[in-house]
Formats: sequence, C-alpha cells, structure tokens
Amino acid sequence: MPAAAPLTPTARTRRQFLTLLGISAAAVSCGTATATGGSGRPGGGGQVTTLKYQGSVGAVTLPELAADLGFLGGLTLEWVGNTISGPQDIQSAATGQIHFGGAFNGAIIKLAAGKAPIQAVISYYGVDQDVFSGYYVLEDSPIRSARDLLGKKVAMNTLGAHSQAILDIYLSRGGIPKAEAAKVEALVVPPVNTEQTLRQKQIDVGVLGGVLRDKALAAGGIRPLFSDFDLLGKFSAGSYVMTRRFIKENPDTVRTFTTGVAKAIEWSRTTPREEVIARMESIIKKRGRNEDTATLKYWRSYGVAETGGRIEDKEFALWLDWLAERGEIKAGQLKPSDLYTNEFNGYGKG
Repeated sequence: MPAAAPLTPTARTRRQFLTLLGISAAAVSCGTATATGGSGRPGGGGQVTTLKYQGSVGAVTLPELAADLGFLGGLTLEWVGNTISGPQDIQSAATGQIHFGGAFNGAIIKLAAGKAPIQAVISYYGVDQDVFSGYYVLEDSPIRSARDLLGKKVAMNTLGAHSQAILDIYLSRGGIPKAEAAKVEALVVPPVNTEQTLRQKQIDVGVLGGVLRDKALAAGGIRPLFSDFDLLGKFSAGSYVMTRRFIKENPDTVRTFTTGVAKAIEWSRTTPREEVIARMESIIKKRGRNEDTATLKYWRSYGVAETGGRIEDKEFALWLDWLAERGEIKAGQLKPSDLYTNEFNGYGKG
C-alpha cells in the first residue's frame, strides 16, 4: 500500500454518526435513490449495465474479482474512488452516488431505520478462525481485561459499525455497566495507519483485521486482547446493499451482479490460496492505481459464512437486539426479513 502520513486520532461522537444517517435518509426521500447520469443505460429504457462503486486501497473486492473472472456477464464496474468506511459506502449507495455499497449489518439496520429504502442482496465479508478483527495492544501494555479499558483510547476504522459493536459486546460481557463503558474512548484511525499509531502510543488499542493484522503480528511487539471470533464464532458480518428503487427498475442487473459475486465467493473458497492471491495481484497491477501488492500475501479468505453469500435472519437479528439495547432503534421497529433478500442470488439454482 502507498505510505501514508500518520494521522492524529480524532474522536467522533455517536451523534455525528446518526446525523450523517439522517442526512442520507433525507436525501433518499428527495428521490435520489439511484445513481444518476444514465451510466451504462441503453436507449429505450433498458437496465443499467455499468455499476458505479467504491473500492479499497491495496485490496480486491468481491465485485472486482467477479468482474475479472468473467462472472458479471455484460455488466461493467466503474470505480469512483476508495472508502475505508462501511457506513459511508452504504450512505453513498442510498443517496445515489454509487449503485451498490457494503457495510456491517448493524450499520445497514441503522440506515434502514432512518427510512433509507435500501435492501441487502448478498453477504460479502465475515468472521472465522482465519479471518477476524482483533483488538491489539502493545506487548508490554498493562491492559488485560475489559475493566482495564476504562479511560483508554481504542482506534477503529469508523464508529457505529462492526468494530464498535464488538467493543460494546466485550465490555458488556466483562461486566462493565453502560455508564462506565462510556469512559472508553473510541477513535477513528484509517486501518493503514492503525499499527503505526499504536506503536507510537497515540492510542492504547488498535483494531486490526486481514492482511494489516497479519503484517503487524509478523513485525512483533503487539498482542491480542480479544477478537470478534472469540466473542461470536463464525458468522457473516456485512452485506452489499442497493436501493429498492434500483432493484425494482433493474432486476436482471441485480441478479447478474449478485450471482456473479456469489460465484466469486465460491471460486475464492475452492481455488488454491496461492492462485487467488496471484489473481488479486494481477487485478491490482492492471487497474493502475499505484498500489502496493505486498500485503496480499497475508490474504486468507473473505470469511463469508454461508454458501454463495446467501443471507440468513440470524445475521441481522443479533444487531437488531444490540441497537435496541443501545436505544438507537426501537425494539420491534424492524425484523430481519425487512432488511435483505436472497431473491436475486442464483448461485446453486438450476
């Protein structure tokens, strides 16, 4: 990955995050629910065939892999930039800046609760014994338990999403009441800067996952405090969403996209790891964004739990309960089936 200057961690409150959700919902209500400009739309009212999206520096997303493998049929992808934030990505999808975005399922619930007409169509990342997010401290850190986190700084890629949810669960299981848990300061630090920021002692705990986690561990000097896999075991954690309007107007496009991504998930499971990594290196080099491919050697899998990325109720039920307990949504406001559909996932069907 390109070297980036260390950033000073900046705290962002839950109120700021919810304000962003409110802005997104308001924009959607104004009728901007699909990307504009007619990109890839044939004459005569045909369906969109060019999908705008955001990528990730030094990584290959499942749609990018699916496109390179020829699984997207006549669809093409149009990269409009990179994101490090799931909530930002799905907000961009909800407001029509891109055609699909991916985020932690809890963040999807929040956006849907804010009246954004979005629907999850396929899981794209998950947690297992090889693919997980760990909460790391320096080797000589005195932090050993949930109570030791009080008054400490915990860095993550974004607030109100996966990493903060796992932190809350850890504190709760460690017997920390909500009033005391508020003393733990969650900060936003880009993932590429987290290891360096931790080593410079600007933070006390850093959330690291995937290749960035393995690279940091290989360098030594840090140790795990806990992980999402320790707390919850294997599960799919995030989904790609589209607006309901886009789905209704472009059902064939959605079916091709979703089924193609499902095929890419299974290709990555059944193909030798070295071959998957080589394919990813080729994709990154071909797209010409001046990215370092060195960290790809640490890639293991996308961690999606279910075959073909099919979504199950349990993947939203846990976070519905978590958000209701936090008072961020009303209990019973939404049910899992309100939030996703497997209708367009043709993987494994005749």
